[in-house]
Amino acid sequence: MDTGTHIAMGIAISGLAMADPVVASHSATMGPVFAGIMLGSLAPDTDTVLKLRNNAVYIRNHRGITHSVPAVLLWPILISIVLSLFVPNANYIHLWAWTFLAVFIHVFVDIFNSYGTQALRPFSQKWVALSVINTFDPIIFGLHVVAIAAWLFGAPPVLTMSILYGVVFVYYLLRFAVRGAVKRAVYNTIPNAVEVYVAPTMRFFQWRIAASTEKDHYVGRAYGRSVNIYDRFDKKPLPDSPYVAAALTDKNVAAFVSFSPIYRWEISKVDVLTEVRLIDLRYRSKTFYPFVAVAHVDEDLTVVNSYTGWIFSEDKLKKKLNFVEES
Repeated sequence: MDTGTHIAMGIAISGLAMADPVVASHSATMGPVFAGIMLGSLAPDTDTVLKLRNNAVYIRNHRGITHSVPAVLLWPILISIVLSLFVPNANYIHLWAWTFLAVFIHVFVDIFNSYGTQALRPFSQKWVALSVINTFDPIIFGLHVVAIAAWLFGAPPVLTMSILYGVVFVYYLLRFAVRGAVKRAVYNTIPNAVEVYVAPTMRFFQWRIAASTEKDHYVGRAYGRSVNIYDRFDKKPLPDSPYVAAALTDKNVAAFVSFSPIYRWEISKVDVLTEVRLIDLRYRSKTFYPFVAVAHVDEDLTVVNSYTGWIFSEDKLKKKLNFVEES
């Protein structure tokens, strides 16, 4: 989920913490517990700082180790120890327990969007992505805002947040039901599909779809059970070329391949360089596919420059690559 929703969830969990008599009756514990919940709700996303290095490192590691099983266990311990140094009278066990719940919920809800997490590390490197909730879901965020506002205006926090999460639970079940209907509709539209990727959008009934048969890639949108196919591409394996082999060793291209399950490729000449471009088919914006990996390879099979990430124009891509065509 996005940062704003994680913050809203932290506030809502703080309301639930008032059900704990130790928290509700002990001011020296209440403050650190609320702080621990907020820090725990945000701590797994500290890997966002990897963007400062480059997109390749970020793509390969975001929601990786910081969302893993060891991290879910270590974050609450570290946060609780630090907070206990500032408030030594706080009940450590209750502080740890509520901080742990906040960290766990953060990682748990991230599993439900299309990016997913490596929540099973170190037991598995697989990305767990259920693709039923958009990274920002306006309904989930709106429900939290309403519940928090009700608490501020005097509603009992435990009852209010319990109702909130009861409604959110039902909403998740509805999203699973809709996704199942969309996926069946895609198979009905493309009966020979061997791979189908369905990803949510911010609109309840609108979903992004990408599907592959033995010969073709299809990209479109689903509106409930109505499937519209916008593009079809020939499904061709990457050519056995030394330029492609060189590009695949590049960190940006390797990061893209590890992240994207369905993409097409283009190979072209740019001045004296060979450009290898991989294009993720899951993210179509109008007629453009903005998530790409690009590598420029010279005649010595050296990658001169490369980039992976979101690009919405060729001019911006050239700036990212620090590339200027010869006149």
